[in-house]
Amino acid sequence: MSQYYDLGDQTLWNPSNGASRLFMSQVSVYQAELGLPSGIGPMQADECQIDPVVFKAFVDDLLTWHRRTSHAVMAALAEGFVATVLVLAGRAGIEVNWQSAGFAEVAGVKDVQVPTAPDPSEREWAAAVQQKSRELGRFMAA
Repeated sequence: MSQYYDLGDQTLWNPSNGASRLFMSQVSVYQAELGLPSGIGPMQADECQIDPVVFKAFVDDLLTWHRRTSHAVMAALAEGFVATVLVLAGRAGIEVNWQSAGFAEVAGVKDVQVPTAPDPSEREWAAAVQQKSRELGRFMAA
């Protein structure tokens, strides 16, 4: 069995039930972490709709959060989810705002990694995230 992530009539992803269950659990985690909805609707009768406007805001904020996360373990845990979300955004025709994910100051530093890892340049970071998303996309049946 499988489930469908749709944007209107277009299926963006058709994962197995297990992969979908894990993904939806992660959606809940990152909605709570970011404090905003994802735009990924509830799974009903093995289908859910994605609201492109809400989803775009979620993707942009997720990228900003991911870029600003200097904790190595948190970044590693988020990497697969971010890549999966980027595949869905690309298939939905959503233009991701890579500029908002920049090096802007963050008020109230938290979850500091000690020792700190070297901070890649903006271009290196974006290239690595995009490459991971492209690789993962090959395994995500539409």
